[in-house]
Amino acid sequence: MTHSALHDSAREHLLLHFTNHAAAYGGERDLLVLDRGEGPYVFDDKGNRYVDALSSLFCSQIGYSFGEEMAAAAASQMQRLAFNTNWATAHPPAIALAEKLAEIMPGELNHVFFTSGGSESVEAMWKIAREHFVAKGEPQRTKAIARDRAYHGVTLGALSFTGVPGFKEIFGTPPIEVTHVSNTNAFRAPDGGDPAAFCKRLLDEVRAAIVAAGPDEVAVIIAEPVQNAGGCLVAPPGYWKGLRALADEFGALLVADEVICGFGRLGHWLGSEREGVVPDMATTAKGLTSAYATMGAVLVSDKVADVVATMNSPLRHGITFGGHPVSAAIALKNIEIFEREGVLENVRANEAHLESRLRELLALPIVGDVRGRGYFWAMELVGDAGNRTFDKPERDRLLRGFLPGRLLDAGLIARADDRGDSVLQIAPPLISDTAVLDEIVDRLAEVLADAGTFMGVEPATATAA
Repeated sequence: MTHSALHDSAREHLLLHFTNHAAAYGGERDLLVLDRGEGPYVFDDKGNRYVDALSSLFCSQIGYSFGEEMAAAAASQMQRLAFNTNWATAHPPAIALAEKLAEIMPGELNHVFFTSGGSESVEAMWKIAREHFVAKGEPQRTKAIARDRAYHGVTLGALSFTGVPGFKEIFGTPPIEVTHVSNTNAFRAPDGGDPAAFCKRLLDEVRAAIVAAGPDEVAVIIAEPVQNAGGCLVAPPGYWKGLRALADEFGALLVADEVICGFGRLGHWLGSEREGVVPDMATTAKGLTSAYATMGAVLVSDKVADVVATMNSPLRHGITFGGHPVSAAIALKNIEIFEREGVLENVRANEAHLESRLRELLALPIVGDVRGRGYFWAMELVGDAGNRTFDKPERDRLLRGFLPGRLLDAGLIARADDRGDSVLQIAPPLISDTAVLDEIVDRLAEVLADAGTFMGVEPATATAA
């Protein structure tokens, strides 16, 4: 099909996710239709090449050149057993994958509940937590603590934990009672320049939220190691150990949402490993298969699973395609490639180089802050030398008007977002070397220089000594 035919067919039949359809199908630019990938690059149906600096929404950890191996793993499994559920039965790929995950994950995360994706993992986590507390004789634990602006999924249960009001208000009262506490954006915090004071204030707020909700009613504290929404918000030193201590003190479960941060994005199998903390459960998806197939998983500690195992009743949750044998075979191959190619080591080796190059962008007047870890970074965009936030009309002009087209013109796929303040995010494939990282930053510099001119952001005026 020609590009025109593809565009017309999509307009008539394809509902896009999180997309303004009027703009996507009726704007000045045609819909971007991606046709193939190679290494860290993707190509549209017109043959234009782009650096996929977003890893196809934080998914394509190993890039696009392992299709032959993945296809062989899938074909072999499809010829042996194309499908079976994990409902009261099992199959070798799911068993082998669960065993491998238990081997590589930290601490006592030795049990796995498979899902089809991130939102399903968060939903499953909550139901496993509830089963755990009911089995312990604490059925009153029906509440949770999450963070402002954090994104934990879009299904109605997961949406309860999500702290982005615009994503949830029209869908009515959330089914889970969740208290949202402050996130860890030090750039905008009055005490953000004092990490110890900032950390203490944040943890004091979590403590107060637990007490206000009822210490014996809170089941879960959930957070991402680096929060995505708001633009790669990194916690101050000691924050995660503080969350661990609060969960233990009040008898709640600490949950790390690792859907984005897990499987190498921060240079480790789980992002929370960098904090020296082992959660009671971790929700995962995306990088588990490097998106060569759909799959998610909840990693469950012995503490939680052992209580659930004592129930003389079924675990009241199941997903038809959770642990799909073909997806499990692909996930096993993905982990094999990670280990063989030194993917985690690559991220750790190149993180400092990427950070150093990105901090060069602070010289541009439109860039107020650069933050992140591993291969997961954001630039906060500001309106003047005083780091003024853009108002809504300005954000619309910049993030939805100027940047999407200018990024594509630069051959770069990145994410402009305003679920907090205005940011531009990157998350390169984890196989990217320094040459690819330099290519990304060089193109970002051109785009952001033009964005500053477009928005009329002036450099700071030098003052006489």
